[in-house]
Amino acid sequence: MEKKISLSPEQEQELERQLDVIRRGVVEIVPEEDLREKIAGSIVSGKPLKIKLGLDPSAPDIHVGHTVVLHKLRQFQELGHVVQLLIGDFTGRIGDPTGKSETRKQLSEEDVKHNAETYQKQIFKILDPALTTVHYNSEWLAPLTFADVVNLAAKLTVARMLERDDFTKRYQSGQPISIHEFFYPLMQGYDSVALDCDIELGGTDQKFNLLMGRTLQKEYGKQTQAAIMLPLLEGLDGVNKMSKSLGNYIGIDEAPNEIYGKSMSIPDELMAKYYELATDLSNEELQQLKAGLENGTVHPRDAKMNLAKTFVRMYHGEEAAQAAEQHFVTVFQQRALPDDIAEVEVPAAELEDGQIRIVKLLTVLGLQSSGSEARRSVQQGAVKINEEKIDDPNAAITPKSGDVIQVGKRKFAKIK
Repeated sequence: MEKKISLSPEQEQELERQLDVIRRGVVEIVPEEDLREKIAGSIVSGKPLKIKLGLDPSAPDIHVGHTVVLHKLRQFQELGHVVQLLIGDFTGRIGDPTGKSETRKQLSEEDVKHNAETYQKQIFKILDPALTTVHYNSEWLAPLTFADVVNLAAKLTVARMLERDDFTKRYQSGQPISIHEFFYPLMQGYDSVALDCDIELGGTDQKFNLLMGRTLQKEYGKQTQAAIMLPLLEGLDGVNKMSKSLGNYIGIDEAPNEIYGKSMSIPDELMAKYYELATDLSNEELQQLKAGLENGTVHPRDAKMNLAKTFVRMYHGEEAAQAAEQHFVTVFQQRALPDDIAEVEVPAAELEDGQIRIVKLLTVLGLQSSGSEARRSVQQGAVKINEEKIDDPNAAITPKSGDVIQVGKRKFAKIK
């Protein structure tokens, strides 16, 4: 941005208000002066900024860690700006090599389409559809000729590509890097050229890709975007990035009781971070909460219960949030069985002389997905029948109607 925009005192106040909202939870803005000038220009002209988020639909289920960037986009929308949701149906066939120690499996066109549809359904639980435009990068990447691709590749050197940590580590350790992987950041950067976006958001692990957008916009004679990097949210283990493969996640499409129960296992020291990055609390409410936790006027247990309730409310509504809280209080604090346990029929064909092994029963009732998972649960002491613990995975029982089977703290079934 070459020319500094002149603002009235009221406009200057609005600029600072927007920057205060945007900076919340952000790790880095490159460059911040560009961001300031873009917002100032939007205030003066009344024209909303275009905020881009690129998504490779490689996995269809969104968890709370994914929502960090989505909440930031929602904040931009509430400030009057427009979100450009870029579904990488073309780049998704390559797969983002960020953080990968080997070449990723390429997705089929059918997989990409299915995942993209699921993503949109979940994303609009957070984003305002009226202020969101959805784009697919196959619109402009698929028609490129080979000459266009060569021209694009000529705008960057191999040395620059190897500045990426993941590429450097793989190169130094002798791990193969396929040529097509170099095209991923080039294509993501070209998306910013095609969309003429003003700002692009992503996690700190996406910094190289986000800055590639600035590089290519400049190469193609466009105004360069500002890049905003957000932190990666630790999962329920308090150590690793939230990930479905690690099992330390809270899925936004999970059942209300599951979301509430999982939220209650968030480490105390991460509560403020979860509130800041993954909820719709205002900045004022957030500051009051942090102050209360620090001076002891807010009990960590109460703050965690409110966080759990907030997550359920955001994704399932107020009524479900109230019910999930009551379920938790009944089952965990009062040590009572919930009132709404689902009845599940045990077919006579599954019985042998009127009995059934406990491991098989858990899978028949749908409380565990496999025999090995059921066996582990029994061995870990997580299985109860009528509130009595079963710790022998080879045990056989005679099931009766009304028997309550429990796995862990959140899974129940009543035998019919």
